[in-house]
Amino acid sequence: MANQELLLVFDETVTRAGVDGWIRHLESAGTPTQLYRLGTSLILPVSDVDAIHTAGSDLPAPTRQVLRSSDAWLGRRELRPTGTQVCMGPTTIGDGSVAVIAGPCAVETPEQVMATAAVVAEHGAVGLRGGVFKPRTSPHSFQGLQWNGLELLVEARARTGLPIVTEVVEPEHVKRLAEVVDGIQIGARNMQNFALLTAVAQSGLPVVLKRSFGCTVEETLAAGEYLLLEGNDQVVLCERGIRTFEPSARFTLDLTAVALWKQRTHLPVMVDPSHSGGQPKLVEPLSLAAIAAGADALLIDVHVQPEQALCDGNQALRPHQFAGLMGRLARAAAGLGRHMSGGT
Repeated sequence: MANQELLLVFDETVTRAGVDGWIRHLESAGTPTQLYRLGTSLILPVSDVDAIHTAGSDLPAPTRQVLRSSDAWLGRRELRPTGTQVCMGPTTIGDGSVAVIAGPCAVETPEQVMATAAVVAEHGAVGLRGGVFKPRTSPHSFQGLQWNGLELLVEARARTGLPIVTEVVEPEHVKRLAEVVDGIQIGARNMQNFALLTAVAQSGLPVVLKRSFGCTVEETLAAGEYLLLEGNDQVVLCERGIRTFEPSARFTLDLTAVALWKQRTHLPVMVDPSHSGGQPKLVEPLSLAAIAAGADALLIDVHVQPEQALCDGNQALRPHQFAGLMGRLARAAAGLGRHMSGGT
């Protein structure tokens, strides 16, 4: 037990007064403590295990005790064995169902976003994705409609009832976005932008954290730790493909990461088959494989006229392709003993 800490986890059944009693006891025993919050749970790391054994019977028993074994410990599954449920408006991710969030990679025109939103809502999506700020590899590429695009997303939500998720690229944008959106996405290029992670976490909104295409499973968990450290447990990890030696697809979808995260963390896991495969014909097999590997949600590009798209049109599904995919996902989910979120 040398140089290792125990994590005392107190759920909502333990009063704050009881936790404060533990803090006083540990500090009187010469063990400085720092209290962490994970949703409705409170967590005390304890470096002196003997101080736990000398606690009086008047102190409430911890809900559980977990041995700390890594630096990214707030996300460890042992802290919340039943998993975390993330709520974006009326949509829940992590409740055992398969949630599909779909829409255009970028918001481009009023006609495009309204038509696409109507299509994905009709065929069972439970969230609308659409980028209004688009960090692009080339500065000459379309950078998004920005705040004008946000207004279009809000209108699409009013028409369809779908919660909206969009990417943030600057810490100073977080407050304004948080006033209107249901979830904030942190893109792959910003996964280790720690100032942005902290600002987004402090908003209290649900966060979709995309794995950078050059980062490991553990580095992604560490990035998630920045979000959890602010007390915001509404975090979804998103596997969107990593860069490998293989040129046949845009990226290589790492399903091993999905399986590992489902074992190691209590956070729900999302998969983006559109950005990983980069081709419409790969979206269906990658989506089916993702839910078989345990993914809680999918993030899918859909566009009513992908040949006219200003961003990533070559990977977007057409409406009839999305409709067919949703039907096959429902059958696959049923075969796995699961169901589609929203009752599809």
